[in-house]
This record gives sequence, structure tokens and C-alpha cells, in this order.
Amino acid sequence: MASLDIDRFLTEHEPEWRRLDELVTRASRAPGGMRAGEVDELVRLYQRVSTHLSHARTYLRDPALVARLTGLTGRAAAVVYGTRPRTVRAARRFLADTFPAAVWHCRWFVVTSALLLFLPAVAVATWIATSPAALEVVGPEAVREAYVTRDFADYYTSRPSAEFASAVTTNNIQVGILAFAAGVVVCAPTALVLAYNGANVGVAAGLFAAAGRQPLFWGLLLPHGLLELSAVVVAGAAGLRLGWTLVDPGDRPRPEALVDEGRRAVVVVVGLAGVFAVAGLIEGFVTGSGLPTWARVGIGLLTEAAFVAYVVGCGRAAAGRGLTGALGGDAEASAPPLTGARSP
Repeated sequence: MASLDIDRFLTEHEPEWRRLDELVTRASRAPGGMRAGEVDELVRLYQRVSTHLSHARTYLRDPALVARLTGLTGRAAAVVYGTRPRTVRAARRFLADTFPAAVWHCRWFVVTSALLLFLPAVAVATWIATSPAALEVVGPEAVREAYVTRDFADYYTSRPSAEFASAVTTNNIQVGILAFAAGVVVCAPTALVLAYNGANVGVAAGLFAAAGRQPLFWGLLLPHGLLELSAVVVAGAAGLRLGWTLVDPGDRPRPEALVDEGRRAVVVVVGLAGVFAVAGLIEGFVTGSGLPTWARVGIGLLTEAAFVAYVVGCGRAAAGRGLTGALGGDAEASAPPLTGARSP
């Protein structure tokens, strides 16, 4: 009875196994010679023969048949998955196209966001640095002196580097998410978050300027602060664009426009998580380290230059190919052709 079952199984599925074997052999010998339809057929047959292998193992238990199907599916799997796994392809596409395209798409809002952050910083720093009355508002002289001479620098060595980097990364991501999410309420809360963070930077800069110790301040801020503040600015820009969509959806219905911009804003926030992580690593391992000031600041400048070049270069190139950075919306335009496939 078992022999009859195996014979029937062989008769029914032998053509599919032979066809899969033929396609796998062709793909292995000449990857560029397969047509797109043949690639689809190979994947489909691989899935079917995998089911046949499972059935043979469970019900037929013929060692020779199981060995044959195991070898065939193994070779097919190497062709289907062995060259460029989808997860690697998707991650590469996100980094090379989707994230920079999303940032480039809201570049004018990046300018607005930067002004909302840095103008309050400059104004507050100038006020504190030049006004004795402003200094008194900040705090007593003893407190200000301790902050400038000890507390500010000690903060960066207050915990082990790895723990400190993890903590500041988490905090920075939370600030970025807040700056983004608040924008949905017609931009105003995002503007306030940006101005508040800028004012905090201005307070510190003003205190060091008033004490004549600006080199120490910039030596501690610039290594990580350039990248960190850039990420906050981009997060704020995503929030501002999202909020502005409610005010001016253009020629799209407002709900559709909000969904579209929301998909793009999510891409920005996910991408910025990596940027904040890099800034956190610099803050944890470089800012408070024993490296010379020029080396620490140099690392900050190089990292910032690399980030700007990446976003502008890749973002402009992606936009030139019609990509906008919307989550899922650019998949077809940005996805590379299947390995080994060519048009008929």
C-alpha cells in the first residue's frame, strides 16, 4: 500500500520536480539569463516542492525520496534566498533612499525648525552674557559658579560610558518624538518644544560666556551636540510639516494628506532613532573622555558633515528618481530588480 502511495506521488509531482531542477540549474549557471516570469515560477515551485518534502517526511517516509526532495529544495533555497535577503534589501533601501528622501521632502521645514531652535538659543545666550540682571534671574552666583566650573563637565562623566550613552539616547529619542508628535496640533506645540530646547542651550552658553569660559562650553557641547541638535531640528521639521498639512492640505482631501504626511513622518522618526544613537555614543564615549578638545570637537564636526552630506546627497538623488520617503509608497520605485531576472 505504501509503495502504491509513493508511485502515485511520484507520478503526480515528478514534472514539477524536474521543472524546478531545470530552473535551479539555469539560475546557478547563468543568473542573468532568467526572465522575470521564470523567477516567479522558480519561487512558486520552490514553495510547492517544500510542501511535497513535508508530506513525504510525514506520511511516505521513503529515505530515497526524502533525500532527493531535501537536496532539491536546498538548492532552490540557495537561489531564492542566498544572494540578497529581503531584510537586507529593505534596510539598504531605507537607509539609501527612503529616510533621506523623507528628510529632503521637508527641507524647507528643516530651515523653519532650525530657526525656531537656534534663534531663542542665540537670544537667551546674548541676554545672559550681557545683562547682570539676567544672570541674577538664572540663579545665585554660587550656583552659577558651581555649574560653570564643575557641574556641567561632571555631568558627562557621572556614569559609566555605556550606561550614560544609553540614557542620553533614550532621552533624545523621547525629545525627538515629542517634537514630531506635537506638530499634529497645528504646529504650535512643536514650535514651543523647539524654542524651549533652544532656550536651554542658550542659558548654558550665556553662563559660560558671562564667566569667560566659552572654550570649555563648546569643547563639551560640539562633539555630540552638532548631531544631536540636527536630529532634533529634523524631528521638529517632520512635526511642523505634519501640522501644516492640517492647515494647508493642498489639492488633497485633508484626511488623505494627513495620512500621507504621517507615513513620511514615521520614516523620519525611525531614521532619527539611529542618528540619536550615534549622538548618544559620542556623548557617552567621546565628550567626557580624556581626548584633547580638538580631537573631540573634530569627531563632532566630521560626524555632522557626514550626516549633512548623506541626507542632502542621497535625499536629492532619491527625489530626482521621484521618491518622497513615504512609508511603503516608494517601494516599487526604489526596489532593485530581482537578482537574475530580466524583462521578456
